[in-house]
Amino acid sequence: MLSRNVIRGRRSAPSLPVTGLIVVALLYGHAASKTCRAGGFATEIVVSVADQELALIARGKVVKRFPVSTSKFGTGDAIGSYRTPLGETFVSAKIGDGLPAGAVIKNRNATGEILKADAPGRDAIVSRVIWLRGMDGATANTRDRCIYIHGTAAEQRIGRRASFGCIRMRSKDVIVLYNLVHVGTHVRISTKPLQEFLPAEEPSLLARAD
Repeated sequence: MLSRNVIRGRRSAPSLPVTGLIVVALLYGHAASKTCRAGGFATEIVVSVADQELALIARGKVVKRFPVSTSKFGTGDAIGSYRTPLGETFVSAKIGDGLPAGAVIKNRNATGEILKADAPGRDAIVSRVIWLRGMDGATANTRDRCIYIHGTAAEQRIGRRASFGCIRMRSKDVIVLYNLVHVGTHVRISTKPLQEFLPAEEPSLLARAD
């Protein structure tokens, strides 16, 4: 059992007035969007709702691909909709450093319980939480809605639309992803097939290390 309930994690910013946080988020989002359009992101996550798959792309190459589960209610960013937002977001916090696979996370804190995959009657958030923040109007509510990329105890549902808005992953997969991304990593969520976002296999400008 865990000796403490508070999870170590990386937060996006120190405490600031609400107005200050909004300004920081808007400025970051504007700058990040320009960088993304220019192909300047060293690391990017792309989530395909169509394929129920996630890819981690770094320096013009696919690093990892994982099956995921997005919302069973469809796509959108309205508060209370339980839908998966579409558009540009970024990692605003990482929660769960050092937790064992299957550790239950509730309200971003460890409960001390550890679940095996597909434990009967359990559909908990487990292992790791990667908290997203929106970068434009289409994803404006993403952080306040607590939209995460996270591990799920219900691994049998991975590959199908089964979540309540978040992007679910198997515990072993979300732990790998968590260790490869950082606060600020760009995350694109789309209804398009994943293949449309993957870099060409042949050398290109995106693949160059200048």
